[in-house]
Amino acid sequence: MKKNILVKALCLALSAALLCGLLAGCGNGGAQASADPNQTDFYLVGGISALSSGYDSNPVMIQMAEDAGVEIEWDLMSDSLGERVGTLIGGNQLPDAFIAVGFSQNDINKYGNDGTFIDLTSYITPEIMPNLSKILDEHPEIRSAITMADGKIYGLPAAELLGTAAIGEEENIPIHSIPEFSMINKTWLDELHLDMPTNLTELHDVLKAFKDNDMATRSGNAAGSTIPMSTGYDQWCWGQEIFYAGFGFTNFTSDVCNDLLAHDDGTVEFVCVSDAYRDAVSYFSDWYKEGLMDLEMFSQDTSQLIAKVSQGRVGVTTWWYIDEIAGDKADDFVFLPPMYGPEGTDYAQTRNVTMRSAPAVTSGNLNITSVCGNPELLCKYFDQWYDPEITMQLNYGPIDTYFLEKNDAGLWKSITDDEAREKFGKSAGELRSQYQALGPVLILPEYYSTVFELEARGQERLHDLVDSWLPYASSSAAYPNDVTFNAEELEVIDRYKADFTSQVSEYEGNWLKNGGPTDDEWNAYKTMLEDSCGMSRLLEVYQSAYTRYLEAQ
Repeated sequence: MKKNILVKALCLALSAALLCGLLAGCGNGGAQASADPNQTDFYLVGGISALSSGYDSNPVMIQMAEDAGVEIEWDLMSDSLGERVGTLIGGNQLPDAFIAVGFSQNDINKYGNDGTFIDLTSYITPEIMPNLSKILDEHPEIRSAITMADGKIYGLPAAELLGTAAIGEEENIPIHSIPEFSMINKTWLDELHLDMPTNLTELHDVLKAFKDNDMATRSGNAAGSTIPMSTGYDQWCWGQEIFYAGFGFTNFTSDVCNDLLAHDDGTVEFVCVSDAYRDAVSYFSDWYKEGLMDLEMFSQDTSQLIAKVSQGRVGVTTWWYIDEIAGDKADDFVFLPPMYGPEGTDYAQTRNVTMRSAPAVTSGNLNITSVCGNPELLCKYFDQWYDPEITMQLNYGPIDTYFLEKNDAGLWKSITDDEAREKFGKSAGELRSQYQALGPVLILPEYYSTVFELEARGQERLHDLVDSWLPYASSSAAYPNDVTFNAEELEVIDRYKADFTSQVSEYEGNWLKNGGPTDDEWNAYKTMLEDSCGMSRLLEVYQSAYTRYLEAQ
């Protein structure tokens, strides 16, 4: 029988009081449960998509619970999750496990050390978790990513490691490694009888021609509405960073730390204090002054950018791929390869795309707490999540619903939009949102060649990545998101990272808008980052952690 949430919380509090379960110096999360090998019902708190129809009606989830002999009470929410989780931990009212919360590495270390989360190492065995054990044996990098600095595992792995291996490439370059694809209005080029630019000087002249000829009016827009180039500022897939390739780098927005680049020799650097970075922001500040870059680039959101491009007002932009941002104007656009640097400068033969941090393997989406009486059985249940075919269904939808048939190679094929609308009255994306489960879902690159076929849009983007962008990357090195840090390193990151990244972003934005830095301003900027923002200490931490990561591979 399902437990009443309030009764569960009261019982936990009473049990904690009777057992004196608050560990000395362990914060708010030290309630301990006695081992109960007969426990088969579990109470889980966590996140869920706002579009989900719920897990109690999900046939895959129902079948897994039956097969494991468990009953799960799902207490899930799509918003205010952080506040709810904080209240439960702070009030010592723990569930058996947290799911799809997305605890940070700092949180995992904290709650592992204070006893809130239990160490799962002894349960990840071929006898208890055969699916996950096999994965970790075959992918030691995943085991490394979920093992904290104290050698313990406090959460199960989750990631979608989609990359070029899914389309048959030998090296698996993550699909996120180059998030910004630059594109140009080829129709405008042709109407002005202009060649495709190859360097930043030529691109500058093309943008000026777009502006001078007010090309937007040819699509029925008002006079003066032409925007030669429109992007965001340091945004995920719609920023301006791809154009910095002409100065030897692309400091794409990173989940680890912005402006942190890794190199083939195992070293890391902050590109934001390099001469190339200074030269780049100084150069593009001239474009901004000339009105070639969107004056609203620092304030607009994605809906505003999409509206401008799809209305035929923009000559050059960046996005994940063309169709989504350009809409009805998609046929006007083609990819604009990374440009060489400006003519007559030291960068005239420079063109290099540097990789963004790869998607992280995280362990903050399934964490069993100290009040769980039968962690072994709960781990057996979650081991089913690591069966490749079940993983596929948890991420997309059930067989006979989202997957209707197999292709000639025996791989499951995703339902098409037309099929989904005919059978369910909704698009394939909406159908996926209805059934997608959040939590410890781990999709490995090989699943796309052994279990299910990658959807057409994903295949197209990977082919574009291989054909149009990777040839301009001199290295595939990227600072991984799943590097682990010890407590002392996390303390340095917590102390300095936020100030460091915000200061760099603020200075770069000001220089783009108001002109590049003078010698005095540049020296003062570097001194400020060192003295006030802990730049050297941050770099030392990131270097040490990266070195350990490489040695463990």
